[in-house]
Amino acid sequence: YSMARKHARQQVMTYHPKSDFIRVMMERGFLADCTDYQGLDEAFAAGVVPAYIGFDATAKSLHVGSLIQIMMLRWLQKTGHQPITLMGGGTTKVGDPSFRADERPLLTADQIDDNISGIKKVFAAYIDYDTGAANSALMLNNAEWLDGLNYLDFLRDIGKHFSVNRMLSFESVKSRLDREQSLSFLEFNYMILQAYDFVELNRKYGCTLQMGGSDQWGNIVNGIELGRRVDGSSLFGLTSPLLTTSSGAKMGKTASGAVWLNADMLSPYDYWQYWRNAEDADVGRFLKLFTELPLDEIARLERLEGSEVNEAKKVLATEATAMAHGRAEAEKAANAARTVDGGS
Repeated sequence: YSMARKHARQQVMTYHPKSDFIRVMMERGFLADCTDYQGLDEAFAAGVVPAYIGFDATAKSLHVGSLIQIMMLRWLQKTGHQPITLMGGGTTKVGDPSFRADERPLLTADQIDDNISGIKKVFAAYIDYDTGAANSALMLNNAEWLDGLNYLDFLRDIGKHFSVNRMLSFESVKSRLDREQSLSFLEFNYMILQAYDFVELNRKYGCTLQMGGSDQWGNIVNGIELGRRVDGSSLFGLTSPLLTTSSGAKMGKTASGAVWLNADMLSPYDYWQYWRNAEDADVGRFLKLFTELPLDEIARLERLEGSEVNEAKKVLATEATAMAHGRAEAEKAANAARTVDGGS
C-alpha cells in the first residue's frame, strides 16, 4: 500500500478523470492519496457509489478542522453519489489514538448521545438526507453493530485477520511508541473496530469507499484488507490532505479556542471573522476547498493584490458562512463587519 500511495500521487499529476467527482476533487485540491485511483474513477463513472466518512462524537459540534471532509461528502452528493455520515457512537467509547500524544478522556453513553445530537445539526446545513433519490444521504451510528458484539466471536472471526506486527508499523501508532508514550490496549483496538465498520457498511449498504484525512490512511487500509479477507470485497480508500495555514497553524484552532461549526458554540459573525482574517497566501486555496464558487471566479480573486486581497477575503468569509449558517446570516455578518470597519 505504500507503493500504491506513491503511484496514486503520481497519477494525480497526469491522470484525466472520467468522473465528475474525481475531477472536482483534483481541481479543487481535495486529493492526497488513493488505494486505486483509476479503479475508483471508473466506478464513479459507471454508477452511483456509496461512500462514507466516520466522525467520532468527542464534542457537541465539529470544528473547521473537519470541514474538508464535510465538503467532500457534499461534493459527492452534488456529483450524483451517495454520502454516508457515520457517527462513532461505538468507536467514541474507545477513542482514536492516531497521532495523539495521550489517551482521549472517556465519555459516558449519555455524553456521546448528546454530542451526536449536536453534530447532526452541522450536517443538516451541508447534506440532503431522506430525499428519496439514489444519492440521498444516510446518517448512521456504528453503535448499531459495535455495541452488541460478542467479544470471543469477534476475536475469532475478525481479530485473526490482524497482524500486531503490521499494526505497530503504522505511523499513527509508531510515532506514539517512538516517543515512549503509553498506548492502552483499549486504544489499540480502535483500528480493528474502524476496519470492521467498513465491512458492515459494505454488507448492509453496499458502501465501497471510505474517505478521510490523510492521518486515517492506516485505518482505511485495514478496512479494505479486512473486507477482502472476510468477504472477498473490492473496496477503495481516498484521503484528503491534512490542512494547515501558510504559517503552519492547525486548521480549526485559534488563540481563543476552536472554530466550531454550530452557531450556538460560535456565532455566525465570529465565524465570518475567522475566514475574513485568513492569511493572504491561503485565500485561493480556501476558496477552492470551502466554497462552491466557480474556479474561474476564484482565479480572478486570486489575482488581486495589495489591499484588494481583502475583498477576496470578504468573499471567502461570506461564502463559507453561507454554507454553514445560511445566506441571510452570512450577509448579516458581512454588514455588521462593514459597520465596524466604517467606524460607525
